[in-house]
Amino acid sequence: MSRGGKRKTPDDPERKCIVTGEVSPKQGLIRFVTGPEGQVVADVLGKLPGRGMYVTATRAALEAAKAGQFSRSAKAKVTVPDDLVAVVEGQLSRRVTDLLAMARKAGLAVCGFEKVKSWLGNDQVRVLLQASDGSERGKTKLWTPEGARYFGCLTAAELGLAFGRQSVIHGALASGGISDRVVEEAAKLRGLREIDGADSPTEKDLRLDE
Repeated sequence: MSRGGKRKTPDDPERKCIVTGEVSPKQGLIRFVTGPEGQVVADVLGKLPGRGMYVTATRAALEAAKAGQFSRSAKAKVTVPDDLVAVVEGQLSRRVTDLLAMARKAGLAVCGFEKVKSWLGNDQVRVLLQASDGSERGKTKLWTPEGARYFGCLTAAELGLAFGRQSVIHGALASGGISDRVVEEAAKLRGLREIDGADSPTEKDLRLDE
């Protein structure tokens, strides 16, 4: 299986992490490029021009890249912003909330305890999302279906942003292409925020169907 939940084919692009040296599907890595002034720029969407430098989505890997791996990979002296990790984290958070908002508008996402519980009862949930700062007692009243994914890396305010509310504790996604993309980006954000002891985004993290 590939990181997007599809069966892996020989055409799936892979890239090597400049820190760990491991080769894996590029959608599970964070891409960086060197800007015109020699500064390192995060490219979360993977669309900026230039030679890409790929880093495993963990805080430790990004800190190591800041310490010298970017310059070695670029084979030139580059400038790395002091707040690079925070910038990447913010971009990934925004990317996840934007994708969730798209899913909501397409009718593939709901929020609120009762609505999520109803979807769970009807076997509609492929991704369960709960706020990292929500009540643990309340969150344990819902469950992750077999074969579905769970993410608790967004705050209530971030989930609220995705659903057009001030704050949201419980959310759910149905099957669909947008859901696959949410899983890809949320896995990277979870790794960066080191939620639930997360390491790098693995194939299991990014897979919707077991």
